[in-house]
Amino acid sequence: MTGTGYMAGSRAPGTPAPPSSERIPVAEQVAFRARRAVVGDREVAATVVVADSRVVAVDPYDAEVADGTRVVELAPDEVLLPGLVDTHVHVNEPGRTEWEGFASATKAAAAGGVTTIIDMPLNSIPPTVTVDALRTKQDVARDQSWVDVGFWGGAVPGNVADLAPLHDAGVFGFKCFLLHSGVDEFPHLTTPEMREALAEIASFDGLLIVHAEDAEVIDASVSPGGRAYADFLGSRPREAEERAIRTVVDAVRDTGGRAHILHLSDADALPVLAGARAEGLALSVETCPHYLTLEAEGIPDGATQYKCCPPIREHENRERLWQGLADGTIATIVSDHSPSTADLKLLDVGDFAQAWGGIAGLQLGLPAIWSEARRRGHDLVDVVRWMGRNTADQVGLHDRGRIEVGATADLVVFAPDERFTVDVTALHHKNPVSAYAGSELTGVVRQTWLHGTPVDTDAAPRGQLLRRGQP
Repeated sequence: MTGTGYMAGSRAPGTPAPPSSERIPVAEQVAFRARRAVVGDREVAATVVVADSRVVAVDPYDAEVADGTRVVELAPDEVLLPGLVDTHVHVNEPGRTEWEGFASATKAAAAGGVTTIIDMPLNSIPPTVTVDALRTKQDVARDQSWVDVGFWGGAVPGNVADLAPLHDAGVFGFKCFLLHSGVDEFPHLTTPEMREALAEIASFDGLLIVHAEDAEVIDASVSPGGRAYADFLGSRPREAEERAIRTVVDAVRDTGGRAHILHLSDADALPVLAGARAEGLALSVETCPHYLTLEAEGIPDGATQYKCCPPIREHENRERLWQGLADGTIATIVSDHSPSTADLKLLDVGDFAQAWGGIAGLQLGLPAIWSEARRRGHDLVDVVRWMGRNTADQVGLHDRGRIEVGATADLVVFAPDERFTVDVTALHHKNPVSAYAGSELTGVVRQTWLHGTPVDTDAAPRGQLLRRGQP
């Protein structure tokens, strides 16, 4: 299968990595000895040495280490991974902190092997559509983040003049909707407004990220409401994604801008996206764990914990999304962590039309994807590429999501064969609602290291605020 297995010429697991060709002089060091480590595009046995928040050497497993080096020996059932990078997280603070906040979200991230998140410009109040709003969000995040945090800006009607200042202030790009966003303070763009924003963003080589569902198609597919998941699914038809994606493709072609399609759920759109890539357009696409691991046929009526927009579709659609990952049409997997309080899910009523739409999955993305990926013949190299290296590269954080000399010393000790049953009350997410409640998943994060130091949620948080283009 394309995109799976080991690349030609690579070593089999357990054979030594080659000596590092570059070293950084340091004083205090920690050496991770791992019989299995994901290094580049291979899984190898290695000793990974870190100091001063960076990886300073990648050596063979049995390499000698300098005197005074602290040695962390991984157990035989553990794999050393780079910290993952989740570029699609709704933290919601300030304004809706009862839904989630930086403290709870970043603890959940660390517990799930994610060491960098990029926060969406909604559903916080104020939304991140001006520099002042960005400063407000940075102020509340600064002293309560257990992992590193960056920020997206927003593109809404009337804020074209704010886009360049937000870019200069360090946002990683700009999110827009092509239909109602779900919250009134973050209105959607019409097609002409989206094209105007994309042209402005192209003028400084920024990135527009798009919730791509067409408003007219959705408005013509009104749900009757109620408990039937089939009715809700019918209210968010595949055509809505396809038409909106074609609108974005045309805008990218005409403006020369860069755009990214968020949370793809419709596999029918894959040929359009592959065609845009073949044309050389600067267009990329992501999908999410819930679209790759869940399916409409398994969602009971009234189970509004599964509601998200665009929706979880049928089994055959899920299979084709996996093929889109395997052939490279889809480059990244992100959580789209979009939590709310339990009452907004209307779990007692089960009305899909009225319940809040969003999946809280930040802590569970890695085991959910690994559980499904391994069954399909994919390996941890693939998972790290989709959830670490490619997500980091998308936002220009080229020293993250990988284990190599000079990379950030963000590391994860992962037990890929250990199974667990999801207990929502044990998650760090602020509200105990999850589409994965009661599911048995494979793969446990046993320890997460940030900047070369283990994350300790009982100690003071050490996460840093990130900005685009920082060294």
